[in-house]
Amino acid sequence: MGRLLLCRERLMKKNDLFRVEIVDMGSEGEGIGKVDGFPFFIKDTLIGDVVEAKVTKLKKQYGYARLMEILTASPDRVEPKCPLHQKCGGCQLQALSYEKQLVFKENKIKNNLLRLGGLTAEQLRACMEPIVGMENPYHYRNKAQFPVGTDREGNLVTGFYAGRTHTIIPNTDCCLGVAENREILETILDFLKTYQIPAYEEATGRGLVRHILLRKGFATGELMVCLILNGRSLPHSRELVDRLGKISGMTSICLNVNERNTNVIMGEEILPLWGQNFITDKIGGISYQISPLSFYQVNPVQTEKLYRTALEFAGLTGRETVWDLYCGIGTISLFLAQGAKRVYGVEVVPQAIADARRNAERNGISNVEFFVGKAEEVLPEFYEKEQKERGQAARDMDTASQMRHPDVIVVDPPRKGCDERCLYTMLKMAPERIVYVSCDSATLGRDLKYLGNGGYVVTRVRGVDMFPGTGHVETVVMLSHKKPIA
Repeated sequence: MGRLLLCRERLMKKNDLFRVEIVDMGSEGEGIGKVDGFPFFIKDTLIGDVVEAKVTKLKKQYGYARLMEILTASPDRVEPKCPLHQKCGGCQLQALSYEKQLVFKENKIKNNLLRLGGLTAEQLRACMEPIVGMENPYHYRNKAQFPVGTDREGNLVTGFYAGRTHTIIPNTDCCLGVAENREILETILDFLKTYQIPAYEEATGRGLVRHILLRKGFATGELMVCLILNGRSLPHSRELVDRLGKISGMTSICLNVNERNTNVIMGEEILPLWGQNFITDKIGGISYQISPLSFYQVNPVQTEKLYRTALEFAGLTGRETVWDLYCGIGTISLFLAQGAKRVYGVEVVPQAIADARRNAERNGISNVEFFVGKAEEVLPEFYEKEQKERGQAARDMDTASQMRHPDVIVVDPPRKGCDERCLYTMLKMAPERIVYVSCDSATLGRDLKYLGNGGYVVTRVRGVDMFPGTGHVETVVMLSHKKPIA
């Protein structure tokens, strides 16, 4: 028997239909309506919608429901460009006007910093700056990863996963991606069908082609195609190279080996098929080399605004030593090097550090140095070494270590935020300023609270909309030490 819920005036159970007005939105962009004060999360609804919905799941404090019909549309609702936006798990906010998307994202940052970061409303009013939006919030992605599978009739398809599933919604023309994606994907699908090359099956572990990774350099027009395989070779690969090589801008065609039974998309080994093993792109006049495994922001238009914000918050005068943690291929490091005395970058992916060093060399930037390793390991090891050296007589102290002690630390961690050991070491090193670039304002809030308890105060906050149409937003925060550093 389905679970029953007493909503003050009536019992509700799974599959019940009800009408409700959407009065709020959750952190992932889902609408929230209340029945007798009991909240329901309803995907594909917006504040101001009046809808009919069906109960799908009931918890003690809240429930989930499926949108059945929009009875009265929100004044902020617009016609989405993509006809698959409700089925695909990629664009949660495409039916919301872009102006209101920015409002939603600013509120998301504020709520997480208030709820998790320990900031007060008064503090946020003093330090929160207007979010940085886009002029054209479509076709901005320079990277896309398309799973390959089969539909119910056994036909090969590629597209994107439906929300919270591994069911592929067939699509070769995402309105967030670049125009070339469609031609590339249709070429690959035709090749796979011609030579009867099977897609990988997660359930059985059989099949060959798992994903297709596409990248484009917006400034250069260079294109990369990387097929992720459950194996080490692609039958008739020369024919595929001949077909793809005719597409204007094609620069790099390669394979990635991933034979593990895992949801992780990429393996560690790259096998070249044709051209270079990388493409190049430019942001703010700095040229970057990007390999298949490199982390590189997916929205180059907004990336320049994001990095310039981080550079501004760092407050560099040319005399500072800066540590850039989670540096990737050196994108932020090279921006910072334009205003710093010395920059040290740390990244766990060896291929990314190799790219970072080449990027510094190709741009003639000599005041940067890169280290391979986890930020939570490299930084504490350096700090412990420095403390031992500081314990010696001052005249015997290693001058190089003195130079490496940070005036500013910049962190751009993955979605899970900073490791606690890394945060602890940052507090011990006590730089004058910390600039935190975050892709998840919830883990940002958690880490800001830790740093705040350790003697830092948030002085500037700014959102940058790197992902229009989705519920995600980047945030840049400047923290200053409460006490002047001697």
